Amino acid sequence: MIRAGFQIRPDHKIASFKLTGHADAGDYGHDIVCAAVSVLAISTVNGLERVVHSKPKVTKNEDEGGYLEATDLDLGHDSQILLQTFLNGLLDIQDSYQQYIEVKMYNE
Repeated sequence: MIRAGFQIRPDHKIASFKLTGHADAGDYGHDIVCAAVSVLAISTVNGLERVVHSKPKVTKNEDEGGYLEATDLDLGHDSQILLQTFLNGLLDIQDSYQQYIEVKMYNE
């Protein structure tokens, strides 16, 4: 199961997020849940870096996979739009595939 955690500040801004685990919703290369989550996560980080020009601290495990954490997120309007869109996308995936992904939000 993929577990996604979002740290939410009192002003409702996303301060960090972490993804762990694997969906195991299909064979390697055919797992649509993993593919969807990966595309959203990578697009979000790339958007933060290349479009908004912020510099989140990103930690990932490329050897084993199944781990991505982004901290020191920009609290500006444009960054938060990208991050909220990412969160909403994951919540939509969870609505359809709740046996493969769990999204939690916790207060700072």
